[in-house]
Order: sequence, then structure tokens, then C-alpha cells
Amino acid sequence: MTRQAIVLGSGTSNGVPSLGKHYPPEYLANARNHRTRPSLLLQGPTGNVLVDCPPELRLQMIREDVFDVEAVMVTHTHADHVMGMDDLRSLCLKYQRPIPIYTAPRYQEDIRRIFPYAFQQFPKGIWVPRFELYDVPAVLNLGGLEIRTFWVEHGPLPVLALRVGGFAYVTDVSHIPEEAWNQLTGVETLVLDAVRYKPHPNHFHFDRALEVAREIGAKKTYLTHLSDDYDHDKTNAELPDDIELAYDGLRIPF
Repeated sequence: MTRQAIVLGSGTSNGVPSLGKHYPPEYLANARNHRTRPSLLLQGPTGNVLVDCPPELRLQMIREDVFDVEAVMVTHTHADHVMGMDDLRSLCLKYQRPIPIYTAPRYQEDIRRIFPYAFQQFPKGIWVPRFELYDVPAVLNLGGLEIRTFWVEHGPLPVLALRVGGFAYVTDVSHIPEEAWNQLTGVETLVLDAVRYKPHPNHFHFDRALEVAREIGAKKTYLTHLSDDYDHDKTNAELPDDIELAYDGLRIPF
């Protein structure tokens, strides 16, 4: 039975290529330098769990032939992680029910503020997305998977991280608290934030991400939430064998 993670989007908040910038033709010629905003799909034996809803969500899921989602986990409510939630309306229509959304109470408030119409009544025949909001527990059983959740720091904000078996996903992070480190012990495959080469106050940058990857010691680490600092093939050629750049459409069995 299928158990894999699909990196739907590996880019940072601007996406790559970004608006208003000229890029060398050879950079644009590499499809792996085209990065949509960050999201992940967990495919379990009985269903799919979506992690975050970026602005390109519809395109990402169509690209990967994903037709169903059992539930959604929202790591935090920055625009690049939630502004595609309206695309879930098509699934609400398909299932004739709301989509379960798991996140922190503070982010539930943001979702209600950003998408107030998802919680309002409309005349029959008008379809809007419908969300059922739940506090995220320490362990979620969805899609036939046991998903363990924990919190890391993204500047001043808490961000949801997760582990399924030997796989862990840690996006938008500038600091990993001690209790979160314990959740990462023995991880075999890690997807980790590395937004750019220059230090950033709210994200791991390249050098810090490599340090953390070494400390965690996963057999394989994929760097994500990537800006256009990174030329996929050139950067990978300089990395050790156990660390690579993620890319849109990367599939990771676990």
C-alpha cells in the first residue's frame, strides 16, 4: 500500500521565478528551478493528508493527479501557506461535507478572519468552501497513518512540524526547541527549511540548515522553502550525498 510524501511545493513565499526579476535562460530551462509555494501531501493506505494550502494548491494537486483529501493540516497562517484554502471548495462540493482542518487555536482564528464566508450561510445553490476546525493533537490518525505533531519556532511564531515513521517535515523554522529535537531522534528522511544563502531572522539559511541536518543525522535530508538563490543542479553538485534540494513533485517513500 502507498505510503509516501509528495513535495507539492518547494519554494519560498515569493515563488520561483519571482515577479519583476529577469533570470538567465539556462536557469529557467531547468524545471526544478520553478518552485511553487510550500506544501506537502502525505499519501497513506486509506487516504491523503494535505499539509498547507498555498496559492498554487489547485495547480499542484492537478499536476500530481491528486483527486481526494481526507483532511488538512495547517502549519501556520502566513499567506504562502493558506491563501489556496478557497480551492478546497471543489472537494467540499464533491464530498458534500466540510473539510477537516487541524491547526493551533490562534491559526483557527486567522482562518475565520481570512475566509469568513466559509462559515456563513448562503442560499441553496451557492457553493463556498466549508471548514471544520480542530485543535491539532500530539498524534493524528489519518489516511491510515500515525502522524506525530510537534512545534518549532519561526521567528516569534509557532509552526507545526510532523513525523510519520522515519519521515519528518520541518518547514518555516528558525529554532528547534528541545522538546522538538526529541521528536526528531532517529529520523531517516528529513525535509527542512533552508530559505536562502544569507542569514534570515525567521528561517534557517543554507549554512544553518546544513548544521542542523548534521545534528539530526537523517540518512537523507531534503532542503525546502527555497528562494531563487538556488540553482538546482549547481547547488546539488556541491552538496554531500545525503543532502539534496527538494523540488516540486519530489516523492519520498516512508
